[in-house]
Amino acid sequence: MADNTSHSSMLYYASWKKWLTIILCVLSVIYAVPNLFPRDKVDAIAQNYAGWFPLHPVNLGLDLQGGAYLLLHVDMDTAIKDRFGSVLVAVRKELQKQRIGYTDLTSDSSGVRFNLRDVDKDGSAMATVKREVDSELSMDQTSDGRITLSMSDAVRSRFQQQVLDQSIEIVRRRVDESGTREPLIQRSGDDRILLQLPGVSDPQQIKHLLGQTAKMTFHLVNEEAAASGALAAPAGYVSVPDRDDANIHYVIKREPSLSGETLRDAQAGVNSTGQPAVHFTFDANGARRFAEITRDNVGRRFAIVLDGQAITAPTIREAITGGRGQIDGNFTIASAGELALLLRAGALPAPLNVLEERTVGPGLGQDAVHAGKVSGVLGFLLVLVFMVLSYGRFGVYAGFALTLNIAMIFAVLSVLGATLTLPGIAGIVLTIGIAVDANVLIYERIREELRMGRTPVSAIDAGYSRAMASIVDSNLTTIISGLILFMLGTGPVRGFAVTLTLGVITSMFCAIMVTRLMVLRYLRTKRPTHLHI
Repeated sequence: MADNTSHSSMLYYASWKKWLTIILCVLSVIYAVPNLFPRDKVDAIAQNYAGWFPLHPVNLGLDLQGGAYLLLHVDMDTAIKDRFGSVLVAVRKELQKQRIGYTDLTSDSSGVRFNLRDVDKDGSAMATVKREVDSELSMDQTSDGRITLSMSDAVRSRFQQQVLDQSIEIVRRRVDESGTREPLIQRSGDDRILLQLPGVSDPQQIKHLLGQTAKMTFHLVNEEAAASGALAAPAGYVSVPDRDDANIHYVIKREPSLSGETLRDAQAGVNSTGQPAVHFTFDANGARRFAEITRDNVGRRFAIVLDGQAITAPTIREAITGGRGQIDGNFTIASAGELALLLRAGALPAPLNVLEERTVGPGLGQDAVHAGKVSGVLGFLLVLVFMVLSYGRFGVYAGFALTLNIAMIFAVLSVLGATLTLPGIAGIVLTIGIAVDANVLIYERIREELRMGRTPVSAIDAGYSRAMASIVDSNLTTIISGLILFMLGTGPVRGFAVTLTLGVITSMFCAIMVTRLMVLRYLRTKRPTHLHI
């Protein structure tokens, strides 16, 4: 018996394989155990262990713990209009640089248009202007000197894709900064963003954060126009209201002296009088430009404008060369922190509009979790009873492997930081049903070998070796189906595909490695002369 067990190909178990199997099983239990306790208690314990102990429960999706669902629309027309507004400024500079006369320089969401004063003299120079401003733009020039700069369909489509990708990234930064755990942020169509916020009962704060473009610019103030109180700004200037007092207006240069894109960091703090303020830091280019502006304009006011409203307009006392600045205003601690968050996350390239909003109550999620637990436990018990009644001791081994299989699924989900949804629970319940398929194939093959008169060791060895091809084929097709669902599906479908595929892989490991280790241990210790299977 000893010789047969030691030399049988499928029953031989190398020492390193044995210990690897045991270690993986132990780690799976350790990482899965935190999922048996309430999330708040696990988080409290994790803080005391300073992160060295693996306490990372699976995150529950929107349909399981409740939360907010937002469908956002990216205002592409405004983004394109702003883009052509920037092109207009660049065109004006280039025309002045090359001393080209023009009239009626305007822009909108369709392009930039102007008239040449002297077509014969300056018409040929327009190709150079276009190349210097934006080589991707299309230029149409009529015989009477009417110039139109616009986007081709391909360029417009590529620009909209960039705006959508940038908007998703900014939304992600803002939501992450707000402390929301495991949000789902993904594109939906060509101009929409789907946002799911598990655990958020009141989405108003998130909507407020996302509703602000947070485009900050720095402008020099026209002191003469400001002193006269006239709201009609002179050419090259624009009047903006004060954020805290709509009756106060500042006349500022239309073109910003410095853009908020050069900010490297922003943090809430207090000023010299102990009032809440926002401290910001420029990158290298911004710091150099900020130093030049403050050095050349000592005594003038410098307005800080956020989304078309002046937050503050302090007087420049001296050159600021450290690349650091401070925004004072009628801030509270909360509003200062919010502004710092927005500045750190960056400005949205286009406004976001809420098309659809839904709130899922935690009660509905708890019902789903309860139903998932009941179905999972019931399915587990029925499978266990069937296996024990059908295969006796070997059915107990399969039940133990099934328990480890479930632990491995939750352990891997915890390590990956995955989010479990209701379809994901369905995938786990389905996995419980199909996890013992490999054991059934092996055990039925062993029965056939015993009927042919083989000894227990020979029958078990033949059962494992000859059933292996069928096990691999059946599970491989399921894995391929799961991968296709994951690649082509979205949202709930992908959640189902992840747990199903993961469950099939872990079930193969448990059926082939874990049960084989237990069966081999049984053979070597009991040395049975016949099998009750």
